[in-house]
Amino acid sequence: MPSDVNIIFQIAGIGIVVAMLHTVLKQMGKEEYAHWVTLIGFIVVLFIVITILDDLFHKIRGVFLFRS
Repeated sequence: MPSDVNIIFQIAGIGIVVAMLHTVLKQMGKEEYAHWVTLIGFIVVLFIVITILDDLFHKIRGVFLFRS
């Protein structure tokens, strides 16, 4: 299985875990913690996406031979 598909499953897994934790915490009356869990999950996924985009831009630079 290519690594691109693994990254998609990893992001989806993080989303499912965050959604479950958010629901459980909200039902327990801990809405503030539920929002923090959602925010932290979003930040983790954002870092994953930024890393992927950085790799993509380095590959594009390599294809077009831009030197920096």
